[in-house]
Amino acid sequence: MSPPKPVAPANPPLTRTALRRNRIVAVTGLTAVWVLLWGTLSWANLISGLVLSTLLLAVFPLPPVTFAGRIRPVPLARFWARFLRDLVVASAQIAWLALSGKPPLSAIIAVPLRVNTDLNLTLTAEALSLVPGSLIIEADRTTGTLYVHVIGVRSRDEVERFRRGVLELEARIVAAIGSPDELRRVAQPDPAGQSEPAHPEGASR
Repeated sequence: MSPPKPVAPANPPLTRTALRRNRIVAVTGLTAVWVLLWGTLSWANLISGLVLSTLLLAVFPLPPVTFAGRIRPVPLARFWARFLRDLVVASAQIAWLALSGKPPLSAIIAVPLRVNTDLNLTLTAEALSLVPGSLIIEADRTTGTLYVHVIGVRSRDEVERFRRGVLELEARIVAAIGSPDELRRVAQPDPAGQSEPAHPEGASR
C-alpha cells in the first residue's frame, strides 16, 4: 500500500504591508476605471472615484490578490499610449459602421490567456471592455479564458487577428506590472493554436 501523498501547505496569510498595498492597488485601479468611464480627468471625478472605490471595497471586500510583479514606468507608458490609440481607432470604426447603415457581423471569440491569475484576467477584461466594439460576456477563472463579443468580424482571419490582438494586450499589461515568471510565460509560443468564434452571429460561411 503506497503512502499517502503529502498535502500542499496552504498559502501563508498576507502581512499588513501586503494587505495595505493590495488595498491601494485596488482603490487606484477602480478609480482609474471610474475616470475612464466618465471620459474626463477632473478633480470631481478623481475624488468621487476615490470615495466610491473605498466604500465599495469596504462593503464588498475583494479576496486577497497577491501582486508578485512590479510597476515598470516605460512599459506602463507604452500600454497607455497603445490603449488610447486603440480607443480612438475603435471609436472611429464603430462610428463608420453606424453611418454605413449595414448590419455589422459579430462573433463571440474565446481567447485563453497565458497568465491565469485573477489580476491579469481582470485587467485584460477591463481594457477590452473599455474599447468600443468589444465586450466581455464571460471569464472562466479555471482556464483563464475570456469570451469576447466583437462587432465587425467578417472572416476567420479577422477572428484570428483579434485573438492575437488580445494576447498582445495581455503581453503589454504583463510587461508593465508582471513578475519575471509571467514575463517568461507570455514570451513563450502560444500552444493553443488558432481560435474560432464560439457563436458567430450572422456570419456567412
